[in-house]
Amino acid sequence: MANADRPGWQLGTMRGVPIYVGRTWPVIAIVIIMTFGPQVHDSYPDLGAGAYFVALLYTLLLLLSVVAHEAAHALVGQWRGYQVRRIVADLWGGHTAYDSDDTSPMSSALVAVVGPAANAVLAVLGWFALQGIPHDREVARLLIGAFVFTNAFVAIFNLLPGMPLDGGFILDAIVWRVTGSRSAGLVVAGWCGRVIAVALIGWSVVLPLARGDSPDTFYVLWTVLIAGFLWFGATSAIARARSGRLFARVRVREVLRPVYVVSDGTLAAALPRDADLVVVNRQGQPWGIIPRQELDRPEIAPGGPITAASLARVQPAGWVTEVSSLDADVTGLVRAVQAVGAAIQEVLVVCDGRPAGLVSVRLLGEALAAAEQSQAAPA
Repeated sequence: MANADRPGWQLGTMRGVPIYVGRTWPVIAIVIIMTFGPQVHDSYPDLGAGAYFVALLYTLLLLLSVVAHEAAHALVGQWRGYQVRRIVADLWGGHTAYDSDDTSPMSSALVAVVGPAANAVLAVLGWFALQGIPHDREVARLLIGAFVFTNAFVAIFNLLPGMPLDGGFILDAIVWRVTGSRSAGLVVAGWCGRVIAVALIGWSVVLPLARGDSPDTFYVLWTVLIAGFLWFGATSAIARARSGRLFARVRVREVLRPVYVVSDGTLAAALPRDADLVVVNRQGQPWGIIPRQELDRPEIAPGGPITAASLARVQPAGWVTEVSSLDADVTGLVRAVQAVGAAIQEVLVVCDGRPAGLVSVRLLGEALAAAEQSQAAPA
């Protein structure tokens, strides 16, 4: 059953990854049944209401295709070190949610290409199955034939070189590899995605009208919706590129301030007083912060029984972020802040397995604002 914490109804799991039918999937299922069903009925009127049952079977085969496509992304993502969170079949086909901050052009390309490859494999398997179906089983041949056509089309269409299609991610990876800039890859793939969206409208709607034809209203509607989906996905990629360029202008070292790490059982008398303190439990896990000015309060007597645990401010889950280098840009820090939300005020930066310092969310925002102003200033 779907609830507020899930994106839909869970079908099962694959290597620990939950697979969901999204809440919007019934919309596309109803649309397919209501459009494919009458076509089946027109071709085989003897079926009666059974034509809609055939359309339902096609919808289930389409769901299988979507899950196979996304499962391929997920499996290769896990192989390349991604943390895959879920697979969802939704209104626009499906998506696989994963964390890939440490990805590379090769990993990105591999994860992208296996989705269309999975559909191509299904199309080939369906074609072989079609050869074994007797010609007098016309309905079965229609159903499998539609399955083959759909998977072949999805494989080809998804390889078009523009965001947010899989081909766009492949193009992004190529430009990223050649230029060394992920932002450049996203910009190129994003603009190509916009071109594909406009070309789709031109080829499917404008060109027929220019010829004097009258495209079907339903066909036009879906074309516009798909083109809109491509346009907004491409625009999102371009926006990510702009954010990436901004984040690249600020280094972790520039916003980091030093800290001491103390055990939560340490007495106040033994606490260092010239920097902020990060408090850890007996297992060495950081859970709180003591601001340096907190130790200057007159009621905290150096010889008293007060411990670090009683002075520490408990931090929310997700406040610890690991970076590969203090000279890395602040992209990881920004994403950590976004993931936790308004509850976080400080980020503990860990480098090489050890706490390296604290970053104030407020000062991080100020540094990014200053970088943005510098970027926008005329040369």
